[in-house]
Amino acid sequence: MFDVAVIDDPAAAEASLDPMRSRLLAELAEPGSATMLAVKVGLPRQKVNYHLKALERHGLVELVEERRKGNVTERVMRATAASYVISPAALSAVQPDPSRSPDRLSARWLLAVASRLVRDVGDLLAGAAKARMRVATFALDGEVRFASASDRAAFAEELATAVTALVSKYHDETAEGGREHRLIVAVHPSVKAETKEP
Repeated sequence: MFDVAVIDDPAAAEASLDPMRSRLLAELAEPGSATMLAVKVGLPRQKVNYHLKALERHGLVELVEERRKGNVTERVMRATAASYVISPAALSAVQPDPSRSPDRLSARWLLAVASRLVRDVGDLLAGAAKARMRVATFALDGEVRFASASDRAAFAEELATAVTALVSKYHDETAEGGREHRLIVAVHPSVKAETKEP
C-alpha cells in the first residue's frame, strides 16, 4: 500500500468521491471483506460488494487474499493507498494552467502552480511505478512568522535572490545527459486546523 496515490482518471475520481466509497477506502486502510465492512458501514453485504467492485475496477482497492467459507469464497480487499489526491488531469478540459496569467503575488496563480505540481508528480509516479524506479524529488515544508508585511516582502525578495543565485550556479544548459527539474517555492499564510468542540 502506498502512503499517497494520485488519481488522474476521471471515472476513478468520480468513484472515489462517492461518500460511501470514500468511507470504504478509509476503512480499507486495514484489509477487510465485504461482510466485515457491511457491519462497519451499516449496508447489506451485497451493496458493499457492488461498491468494492467499482473501486477495484479503478485500481483503488486490491485483492489481498481469498478465503473459502463453506460454499462461499470471501474476498479480502485493501485500499491501494492510505490517502489519495485527485490530479487536475482528471478534469483535463478545465485544469488550471499557470502559463495563462503568471503573477508571483497571485494566490490563484499559486493554486494553478500547485495543481500542475500534483499533475506532474502524479505522472512521474505512474511512470516510475511501471519502470520499477523511484522519482528523484526534494521538498521543504515549514513555517515562518513575520512581524510585519514589510518583513514578509523583504523575506520574499531575499528568497527570490537566493534561489536565483542557486539556479544560476547549478543550471547547465549544455550538460549532455542532464535532466531538467522544475523548482517551485511558495509562501502563503498558514491555515490553522479547526478544533472541533466535544
